[in-house]
Amino acid sequence: MTIAAALLMGLIQAAAAAPQTPEPPTPASIVAGAPRSEWRSIPAGDLLVMDLAPEGGKPRRVVIQLVPAPFASGWTANMRRLAAAHWWDGTAIVRVQDNYVTQWGDPTEKKPMPPGIEPVPESAYVTPLDTVADARPSIEARDLADVDARARRLLDTAIRGTVTPRAPQGWHERDSYAEWVELLDGWPIAADKSSAWMPHCYGMVGVGRNLSPDTGTGAELYTVIGQAPRHLDRNIAIVGRVISGMEYLSVLNRGTGDLGFYKTPGERTPIVSVRLGSDLPAGQRPAFEHLATDSDSFAAYAAARANRRDAFFNRPAGGVDICNLTVPIRAMK
Repeated sequence: MTIAAALLMGLIQAAAAAPQTPEPPTPASIVAGAPRSEWRSIPAGDLLVMDLAPEGGKPRRVVIQLVPAPFASGWTANMRRLAAAHWWDGTAIVRVQDNYVTQWGDPTEKKPMPPGIEPVPESAYVTPLDTVADARPSIEARDLADVDARARRLLDTAIRGTVTPRAPQGWHERDSYAEWVELLDGWPIAADKSSAWMPHCYGMVGVGRNLSPDTGTGAELYTVIGQAPRHLDRNIAIVGRVISGMEYLSVLNRGTGDLGFYKTPGERTPIVSVRLGSDLPAGQRPAFEHLATDSDSFAAYAAARANRRDAFFNRPAGGVDICNLTVPIRAMK
């Protein structure tokens, strides 16, 4: 072997022995590696199970998670009564407007309401911040220092790379529609100095209504199937989000009439049944869980969503929209 060949072999061996730089974590890899302790189960009683008419012999099931109290409580109470009364059975999807919403309810608008359906005031479109705080689990005084330190650490991780001179709290303060946005107990929240509300993100479910002062009962619903129409925030009640089966609502034929409403009954998709998950037989109840939004993994996930550094991306964005910071949800095994 010549000296040159020996040197070349040495360089090759040294390169092979050198430690490899690990690939930057992706949002998907962070979620996949999240420990079991960071996942929170979703009660079956908070899920609406909507079965559409089968297509090609295959079932089409949509699962909707209802928003937690104190948000939209009047509407979700009505929806629970409607599901218990099987009111949605035999109704239909009546509207699909491209890049906007899929809407369902009674096509005749004449179906009687079951007992107990109550009107909800327009003031309930938002929730006072004090009410939101009171609804959260209490923390004993002796634990406050540890909680505050951990919260600061998680916040610092989550906003990494999104802080600007005008937004020291990063993406929380960079929303176009609200003074503040965050993820609270698994849900996206927008807020101002006095109140909070749910934003109109993809897959969120809202209540159809007529002109003010009507606020809708919860009998007519829609889900967002396009770019987040945040201009609707605080003008319509958000009552849930689709967590499974979104593909069955987003790929339907677009409506042929004004605003995407179907002109003929034959164009509509029938709804076979809607039930609360807890009202189904034990073996048929849906089981889902979400990644805790106050966990270390979620903080890292938020930072990765705002600053993609995996191989495909040449330049991290340095920011993230609240509607693109989707909370990971999975079926329980």
